[in-house]
Amino acid sequence: MATSPPERYQMIKNQFPKLLEAYENLGKATHDGPLSHKSLHLIKLAASAAIKSEGAVHSHTRRAKEAGATNEEIRHAVVSLTNTIGFPNMMAALSWVDDVLEEND
Repeated sequence: MATSPPERYQMIKNQFPKLLEAYENLGKATHDGPLSHKSLHLIKLAASAAIKSEGAVHSHTRRAKEAGATNEEIRHAVVSLTNTIGFPNMMAALSWVDDVLEEND
């Protein structure tokens, strides 16, 4: 399911290569630790939903799938946020998750 980064990301990477190199290295460094990559992407998915970032929800849904998360685990990560972020926000995030999951069905 590996996908290339969005066109906008590629454009910024071409315009500001040092910035994106530093950003990507920071992301790699945060993955060092006891949590699995699947768990990390589910956590990042939940954080993305909490800040209402549609692009990040799309990205971390894809990354969680690539790390081995099932559709059910991904949806559960979002549904479990209902009491924290509210029902409408959870529903919006779930629709963003489904954008990605349904493109691969």
